[in-house]
Amino acid sequence: MTLRTRKAIGTIATVAFLIAYALVMMAVGGMLVVGRGMAFEFPFYLVAGLGWLPVVMAIIRWMSKPDPA
Repeated sequence: MTLRTRKAIGTIATVAFLIAYALVMMAVGGMLVVGRGMAFEFPFYLVAGLGWLPVVMAIIRWMSKPDPA
């Protein structure tokens, strides 16, 4: 697979993942966290706000592999 193809697939995968992740975290936060005070809201939003990074970093790492020689 060429670098150009991996970047196209990775870009689509990243956008799709971020949309799905945001929707799920909004639903979870709305059901379990909102209105329970800062002691619950801050840790949830901190973890949820950083939770997408490992997945997107893995996608970017895969996208940026050099073409086989």
